[in-house]
Amino acid sequence: MPIELETIIGLEVHAQMSTKTKMFCSCDNDAFGKAPNTTVCPICMGHPGTLPVPNEEAINKAIMASLAIKCEIGEQNHFDRKHYFYPDLPAGFQISQYDFPLAERGTVTYDQTDSSGKIIATKVCKITRLHMENDAGKLMHRGTTSLVDYNRAGTPLMEIVPEPDLRNAEEAVAFVQELRRILIAVNASEADMFKGMMRFDASISLREVGTEKLNPRSEIKNLNSYKSLERALKYEERRLRKLWDKDGGPPPNDITVGWVDDEEKTKMLRNKETADDYRYFPEPDIPPLRFSKEEVSAFAKELPTLPREQREEYLKLGIDEKQAMQLIDQPKLRVIFDSVYKKTNDAKRTSSIVLTQLLGFLNSEEKNIEQAPEANMILELLECIDSGTISANAGKEVLGKMVQTGKTPKEIIKDEGMQQISDDSAIEELVQKAIEANPKAIESFKSGKEAALGAIVGWVMKESKGQANPAKVNEILRNKL
Repeated sequence: MPIELETIIGLEVHAQMSTKTKMFCSCDNDAFGKAPNTTVCPICMGHPGTLPVPNEEAINKAIMASLAIKCEIGEQNHFDRKHYFYPDLPAGFQISQYDFPLAERGTVTYDQTDSSGKIIATKVCKITRLHMENDAGKLMHRGTTSLVDYNRAGTPLMEIVPEPDLRNAEEAVAFVQELRRILIAVNASEADMFKGMMRFDASISLREVGTEKLNPRSEIKNLNSYKSLERALKYEERRLRKLWDKDGGPPPNDITVGWVDDEEKTKMLRNKETADDYRYFPEPDIPPLRFSKEEVSAFAKELPTLPREQREEYLKLGIDEKQAMQLIDQPKLRVIFDSVYKKTNDAKRTSSIVLTQLLGFLNSEEKNIEQAPEANMILELLECIDSGTISANAGKEVLGKMVQTGKTPKEIIKDEGMQQISDDSAIEELVQKAIEANPKAIESFKSGKEAALGAIVGWVMKESKGQANPAKVNEILRNKL
């Protein structure tokens, strides 16, 4: 009888914190796109004699993230030196946390969905710990030469370690998606994977179903997208199953592998290090951190609405599941939607403007949500519609031009001559012309055919190039007839 195997997946999630300055110095924390080695100082470069000073903002954000994933904050914790030599680690050690992390014992509830966005399973993954550390620099390989950029060195990091509760690649992806939403919701991290702000180390092993023992595992380093996480785990699972079939059991020891995206396979890097290999000891230059229960409670009171609760609120408004997740996964889209809904108090109208019209124009222009007009510009457009400056139909046209040009609604209305005609005398003149030009329609209306009025209104709108106020046109026309 063949042995039934199950897959065991564990993760280490590294998320850069969205702070103004780095973890232990005052250097600019926004180094993306900047010239190499320009946002550095002697502290983050690890020069002898420099003293690290913990970033209070980073600590506060890490506490908020910990509470959002239901972790317990340690009343006392401290930083450690984690020693290992690597060219992108300027000090020769990383300031991290080991035996006394910031937070432990949490949970994350996540949903698995099908291709349509429908939830097919809800699961819980336990969290072992969340601790703080500083990021290393970044190596860039050019043929046989490697260059190092230390701009990222010293960036505040959260390392979040779940229990090995995940059983397949799809669960792993669903878990990190929910975790990312939570980190963004509490403003702990932008978690922009394109910019390297969120990265994963994934560990995978096999064991016989019904056993509890954890076998030697493969650790896949530095995955920076959902796609690479899923593909790497699936590839390594297939490789480990083939090895098990060949050798009759698990591999002899833990290994570290790298994912080669272009070739869609892993490659051996080294035997995996253990905690002893890193020679941890308490950081002598930073005193322990202490948090009272009262301080932790004060942070808990500041927690915003978290993604799962947000989704439920949107569903109650009549937004479908897929649209609700769009709003949760795209902070700027959510800000626009919430701003419009606050003004209109009309979920249907808001959904039409933001989730249909705006996203439609962005797609047609091949732009992403970050290139969308700001929420205040959308609100300005609404004011123009609600005040009668332009019609709702013209408003849609203006929104399209806002996406195309980046201009404000008022600029577009002025430049395009789109201001709605609401002056009674001007409309009365147009109506009189319509009556004279459409005698058959007038006759039909007078004989009881209500629909004929629409043809006359249409004539006025065409003649005015859509600028006449349709409500006023209707009112004046009925008075005349």
